[in-house]
Amino acid sequence: MAVNPIEMQKNLGGVSYPASKDEIVRQAKEHGARKEVMDALTSMPDKEYDSPAAINKAVGRGS
Repeated sequence: MAVNPIEMQKNLGGVSYPASKDEIVRQAKEHGARKEVMDALTSMPDKEYDSPAAINKAVGRGS
């Protein structure tokens, strides 16, 4: 699953870190993230993420 990290981070604007997976997924949905981005975020481990880089790393593992 190839997700552009820049596009994904644009969908996560306004997330306050640390953030739970649920908060991250909710924020992306509110910003109109496309299906590939939503699939990548929902496949991340259910934990708190302390930065955008941590999200990119988790999404990269799911690929």
